[in-house]
Amino acid sequence: MPHLNPVDALDLDSELDDDERLIRDTVAAFVRDRVSDHVAGWFESGTFPTHELAPVIGKLGLLGMHLDGYGCAGASAAAYGVACRELEAADSGLRSFVSVQGSLVMFPIHRYGSEDQKQEWLPRLASGEAVGCFGLTEPDQGSDPGGMRTVAKRDGDDWILNGTKMWITNGSIADIAVVWARTEDGIRGFLVPKGTPGFTTSEIHSKLSLRASVTAELHLEDVRLPSSAVLPGVTGLRGPLSCLSEARFGILCGVVGAARTCYLSALDYSTTREQFGRPLGGFQLTQRKLAAMQVGLVHSQLLALRLSKLKDAGRLRPEHVSLGKLANVRAALDIARDARTILGANGITTEYPVLRHANNLETVLTYEGTEEIHTLVVGESVTGLAAYR
Repeated sequence: MPHLNPVDALDLDSELDDDERLIRDTVAAFVRDRVSDHVAGWFESGTFPTHELAPVIGKLGLLGMHLDGYGCAGASAAAYGVACRELEAADSGLRSFVSVQGSLVMFPIHRYGSEDQKQEWLPRLASGEAVGCFGLTEPDQGSDPGGMRTVAKRDGDDWILNGTKMWITNGSIADIAVVWARTEDGIRGFLVPKGTPGFTTSEIHSKLSLRASVTAELHLEDVRLPSSAVLPGVTGLRGPLSCLSEARFGILCGVVGAARTCYLSALDYSTTREQFGRPLGGFQLTQRKLAAMQVGLVHSQLLALRLSKLKDAGRLRPEHVSLGKLANVRAALDIARDARTILGANGITTEYPVLRHANNLETVLTYEGTEEIHTLVVGESVTGLAAYR
């Protein structure tokens, strides 16, 4: 009897075109050759070799790959989703770097920036020569960005920014920060270059999750910027929320890779580890877990593929993205936790990737929209009633 392919039980990758499959294989090879043997060490030491890997990732065309022009690849949403999947199969920190660079930094410049801003920053960010970060979350404002306290006030032709941003990926190593601030006209985006007087960062340590990723606070104290630093194309929360929707799409595709890695690790272990004279995989309770993990993985793969096709067709809505992030992150966490139980005590070590992925997914569950917020987005979309307050 033919066996299900545990990597792709329904042969969904056959729905990809040749370019998308080439991107899949290219990213998988990069992960295998440059990341897989080192990522557990990066996680354990709480480091990520951004400046070493960024130019390599840029050369592969992965930074801002779903954008057109200015050195960007102009790839399909399906290709971007597959790339995120293969990156997160190694570690959520790796996919986070690519997501932040492309969807939270390059996307707002590409969509809302002036031509001068695009010409100055997009080619450098696409190549990995420059690194960016996205400053929205604050110490006291996470799920309610409309309550942000960072303010920007006019001073002649200049702007003066004051405030603090928290939990910012790449914050302490970024060459450019996209900072969102309240103005008298509404929320606006500002490009704040590294080294601007009054702009400082402090790295956040002692993390138990997403350790192979740089996380920082941004501090803005009387930061003076010229009028040319403002993103001219958007005012209001629509700006940052549209960026988050782009990044969340990468997440819902990426976590499929984390789930797949955990499942394959548990499957391999269950067929080689023996207890009571036979492999663990030969016991009914173990097979129940493995079957549930396979079902969850297939559901996630189907959802990611469908939303990719909707995005390429221009029909993807923010509530679709919320549904996808809610469902796929939850499924990936369930798979990671069940996989850990199959590995027993070995599952808590960095020798195996399972608990590292589970820890990372606890952060992914929260960032760029908590599970609760996405639940309410989906709830509003089916009832027509907002329940945020």
